[in-house]
Amino acid sequence: MSTVRTVRTVLSAAGFPEEQVRHRARHGAEAAFPDLAGYGSGMLGAAPAGHDPYDLLENARIVPPVFMPDRLKKLIDLAREPLYTDVDLTTRIGGFTSRLPLYVSAFGSTQVASHDLGEAAGRQAGALGIPMVIGENVVPVNGYRAAADTQASPLLGRIAAYTAAADDEHGGVTVQQSTEDADAEVWNLLYSDPVSEPLLATGRLAFELKVGQGAKPGLGGLTVLDRDAARRIDEQYATDEVFGGDSERILRVSSPGTFTEEILRRQVMLMRNNFPRAKVWVKLHPGRDVADAARVAWAAGADSVTVDGAEAGTAWAPTGFLGHVGLPLAEALLRIGRTDHCLLASGRMWEGTRAVKALALGARAVGLGRAALLAVDEDGDAGLRRLVDSIALELQMLTSAVGKYRTGDLSAEDLLLPAAPPPPPAA
Repeated sequence: MSTVRTVRTVLSAAGFPEEQVRHRARHGAEAAFPDLAGYGSGMLGAAPAGHDPYDLLENARIVPPVFMPDRLKKLIDLAREPLYTDVDLTTRIGGFTSRLPLYVSAFGSTQVASHDLGEAAGRQAGALGIPMVIGENVVPVNGYRAAADTQASPLLGRIAAYTAAADDEHGGVTVQQSTEDADAEVWNLLYSDPVSEPLLATGRLAFELKVGQGAKPGLGGLTVLDRDAARRIDEQYATDEVFGGDSERILRVSSPGTFTEEILRRQVMLMRNNFPRAKVWVKLHPGRDVADAARVAWAAGADSVTVDGAEAGTAWAPTGFLGHVGLPLAEALLRIGRTDHCLLASGRMWEGTRAVKALALGARAVGLGRAALLAVDEDGDAGLRRLVDSIALELQMLTSAVGKYRTGDLSAEDLLLPAAPPPPPAA
């Protein structure tokens, strides 16, 4: 007994994470994940804002110049001094016309993005005239019902809610498909479904190939199921009893898919050939070769490429991935560089300063994921609209402050980037 107490004292004095080790010793593989009690009702992400020294977006400063020739041009055009309200926020996003350089990112399939919240987000995004992305796994988890059925699936319900609230000129709906979604033929079903026709007829439907996710780059989707649900999908999906044989919960494991330059190129070309009326989007995780992947996707004909930074949210992932795997969003944007193609960015977007910094580093628009979900949870009728109103005000003020009047004119010269953080001390 005295030996055990001595070891504990030494470990604690050395700052060793004693309780975390003991937690793993008690729970095994389950301890690699967040608390299971929060699954389906909470959202996960990387370190809190301001706590990650590699988060250049958080640490960068917006730096207005003294001399502003673009403001003079605007003054001449308007025949008066320009105001921040003169900043034009209209943006072309992946083949869509958006009222703002914003879109709603994918929510996923867990109960946190239930019928009510998903459809509320759809209604508000449609009314705002900004695009909405519907995530992968929605059909494999919830099923796909014909549009004529009395109870619409979460996928069709979100699309119908969006379409009913939108006009025929602004915004659009993008539907993701991952490797395993392909087995469920999500795009094939949706492309011929009457619910899609209003969007197809106005050029406002896109399909997004999901190569990876920022919160768990290189890892496929993970879903927690009860044993009955796991038995129903046992022949179609892999499962793992990481929570122990006595638990009623099973981990459903999705394949991340295998990509090379040639595979990605052919996938994009197949999408264009098989679904000629839909726009083609590609979502990339923040891998070290993200610039090469973006280049391949655009060369193959993608209308848009989304890079999901390591700060991005997720419903479920090993805790080690959340803070230690993948490039932060700013680094991914810097590696890709400014381009004439449509580059979208997501990862902890919730207010205007971070959005402006991402736009200055080359993004065409930024995605609201967890922030949008929290907003509609706060107020299903107007929460997202109010959140977007606040961001739009900041976008106009900050863009005007650097002497520019379109967000597309923002550039890296408008930022002071912090020096790279020092390397960790040698062991």
